[in-house]
Amino acid sequence: MHHPDPGRPAPSAGPLTGLRVVDLATLFAGPTAATLLGDFGADVIKVEHPRKPDPCRGHGPAKDGVGLWWKQLGRNKRTVTADLATPGGRDVLLRLAATADVVVENFRPGTLEKWRLGWEELSAANPRLVLARVTAFGQSGPYARRPGFGTLAEAMSGFAAATGEPDGPPTLPPFGLADSIAGLATAYAVMTALAGRDRTGAGQVVDMAIVEPMLAVLGPQLLWYDQLGYVQPRLGNRSNNNAPRNTYRTADGRWVAVSSSAQSVAERVLRLVGHPELTEEPWFATGAGRAAHADEIDKVVADWIGRRTRADVLAAFDEAQAAVAPVYDVRDVAADPQLRALGTVTAVDDPELGPLRMQNVLFRLSGTPGAVRWPGRPHGADTDEVLAELGLTAPEIAALRTEGAL
Repeated sequence: MHHPDPGRPAPSAGPLTGLRVVDLATLFAGPTAATLLGDFGADVIKVEHPRKPDPCRGHGPAKDGVGLWWKQLGRNKRTVTADLATPGGRDVLLRLAATADVVVENFRPGTLEKWRLGWEELSAANPRLVLARVTAFGQSGPYARRPGFGTLAEAMSGFAAATGEPDGPPTLPPFGLADSIAGLATAYAVMTALAGRDRTGAGQVVDMAIVEPMLAVLGPQLLWYDQLGYVQPRLGNRSNNNAPRNTYRTADGRWVAVSSSAQSVAERVLRLVGHPELTEEPWFATGAGRAAHADEIDKVVADWIGRRTRADVLAAFDEAQAAVAPVYDVRDVAADPQLRALGTVTAVDDPELGPLRMQNVLFRLSGTPGAVRWPGRPHGADTDEVLAELGLTAPEIAALRTEGAL
């Protein structure tokens, strides 16, 4: 019998227990989708090149030489090494695919086919397989073979053009926004494809272009342009649809965000800050009308907030039932009582670094909750275990290592 590593807890009975996902992807979008599935019980097997591991392991700050980003992105995954360009590595992947429900990859289109590991070969090994292919621009079209990252999707979707101050440059986010959104979308697409498999018995290919979910979350901008020729301008923290909607500095140098999408909330805010007369203006009756007078509204709101501490502002808004939130940095997030009550941040033990705090699973289920069972594992830590499960003997595994396939 093969015994699991004692440093890795046994899988929990999450709702996706019994689902096997092979994660061939690197960096963020594809691996994020696999992480989300693993969080709810899927057996995720991360396959990395034996000599060139996922670059995420080296991204961002490290502690004692151990990359911290990987600890989150690699959580709930078993790690295996295989060089897919070698005969032995190809055989390992085909064996894995035969036992899997899902394979996630983000190579440039044509790369798996070059290794004779494309959809034709993978589906022959397992007709029920779902192959999720995550690239910047999709599997077809004039840009399909271009290298691409989430930053390009943030630029090409229209997000950057609409983000930033009106007189400033287009603005990119300081984190992997497009990759994260594509990871969420890919997890949804995989579950949709699996639901289809339950009905038809056949697997299929998911073609996920990172630019498309980024465009989807921008709302009706394309429809506005199509019907009205309207192009969303950069507005800073304001909105064309309502006011007040901005960030405001408090007397103690902190910041709060105010939103008033509902007419009743806008009225409460203006009464709170001592200017109920503005609510009687004809233009105040619509969100667009208030947005057109944002300078006037912002001035009175900013003046009132600027004379009070953040704690006093939050208390007054809460009493008035007006919508406000403190602008947090990560220190505030870790200490917030509401997020603590939700369990948004969880602690997990790591054999390399000890206790770690990170974001918990994405949502709560009342009957079959997910869990962070273990953080990202060392490179190739589970290779022998997984290959033994596939029926390979110790001499066969040793021969693959000699070949350079592992």
